[in-house]
Amino acid sequence: MVESGEKWGFKEMFIGEYRHSIDEKGRIALPAKFRGKLSDGVVITKGLENVLVVYTKEEWEKIAPKLSSMPYTQANARAFSRMVLSGANDCSLDKQGRINIPQNLREFAKLKTNAVIVGVYSRIEVWDTKEWEEYKARVEKDSTQIAEQLESLEM
Repeated sequence: MVESGEKWGFKEMFIGEYRHSIDEKGRIALPAKFRGKLSDGVVITKGLENVLVVYTKEEWEKIAPKLSSMPYTQANARAFSRMVLSGANDCSLDKQGRINIPQNLREFAKLKTNAVIVGVYSRIEVWDTKEWEEYKARVEKDSTQIAEQLESLEM
């Protein structure tokens, strides 16, 4: 039997939107339905749009070499790889399915007491609630135009 996502070459699939609180120590519980796929630990790092990105160790092992092999002679490549790689932290889930988000990453993503966890197929994104609501409203408002620009994907 083919597991969801396996036919595209990816066994773990993260989808959905979940709201969770961040405790005073900077810990956040990951959705229960994601936890089995994260038992080997995760890597959390800076992403685009001031979002945090959580990768499985397996997925991170594919992404990190690509980032480190970007052309050092190109300023944008250096800047992007530095941002992502310098922000990366190994994390393990505790018994309650929580990860500890380091202070520098919480500041980067403007996280305080509440967050939205978004499954984006091969990665998990952690958003500040207000930032997520604003982003989602913009995207939903422009969804027809966005879809037309992506017509070549043939969904």
